[in-house]
Amino acid sequence: MYSQGLIGAKTDTTEDEAFLAAFQARIDADEKIEPRDPMPEGYRKLLLRQIAQHAHSEVVGMLPEGNWITRAPTLRRKAALLAKVQDEGGHGLYLYAAAETLGASREQLVDQLLDGTAKYSSIFNYPTLTWADVGAIGWLVDGAAIMNQIPLCRCSYGPYARAMIRICKEESFHQRQGYEIMTTLAQGSEGQRRMAQDALNRFWWPSLMMFGPSDSASVHSDCSMKWKVKRFTNDELRQKFVDATVPQADYLGLKVPDPDLRWNPERNSYDFGEIDWDEFWRVVKGNGPCNRDRMKARRRAHENGLWVREAAAAHAAKRKAAA
Repeated sequence: MYSQGLIGAKTDTTEDEAFLAAFQARIDADEKIEPRDPMPEGYRKLLLRQIAQHAHSEVVGMLPEGNWITRAPTLRRKAALLAKVQDEGGHGLYLYAAAETLGASREQLVDQLLDGTAKYSSIFNYPTLTWADVGAIGWLVDGAAIMNQIPLCRCSYGPYARAMIRICKEESFHQRQGYEIMTTLAQGSEGQRRMAQDALNRFWWPSLMMFGPSDSASVHSDCSMKWKVKRFTNDELRQKFVDATVPQADYLGLKVPDPDLRWNPERNSYDFGEIDWDEFWRVVKGNGPCNRDRMKARRRAHENGLWVREAAAAHAAKRKAAA
């Protein structure tokens, strides 16, 4: 998912070989790198880009589900969805704070998102047309996110790894919440079952795209793996997700929309069809179904929240002066 943030990343570094060797020795020994520690510039840039994209994804990710808070079918569903959307905002906050330890201010990062120079996960550029889409996002999107995020708890950069521990605990609740919604629909009326199947049909392939380009096209994966920012390649994580999720769909009585999907006993995992990479790159480059709507909503929220930021800054200045 957050490997999409490495698209176009610059990992060039100018440090001498002795410095790089000493740094790599720390990485190989599974030592945590902390903000004050010396680090290659390429490592810092790679981390900053990935963490920023991760933070942007959490914030923009509030929009598809936030749209359904007022239309949730019961008060219980409304409260749970409201809590989940609030969690996502908190995740963005943790991650912006982690990115700030690498020398970028939160204001800079937000400006990059709003002017389009920074990216967020492609999955959030798809519409949520029905209540079942909220369930599919929790089950599939948060499930894919967890598959990405659990290895990040062992990331070599300390602030990022520590932020991910709390985020993963909360994401596990989000995934269960989504699966419970899908279970209720799948066990409901014929119309509800059709709604659940339709949501699976539309979100299955975009969920697989979340893991980023195939390994052959992911030019920065080698650096990320070498520095132990990532622990698994994009394709390895994608395969883990398919193997974990297909049995869940079978339990629900839903059909994964992939005619090439079949169990491979020799590999002890599922074979699955080819992803539409043309669609992936189209969405990443800003031409997905909801790219423009998402950015319009974020810019409007940023403008409407200006008075809050100004008030907070004035209060902080007043307290500082009083101290």
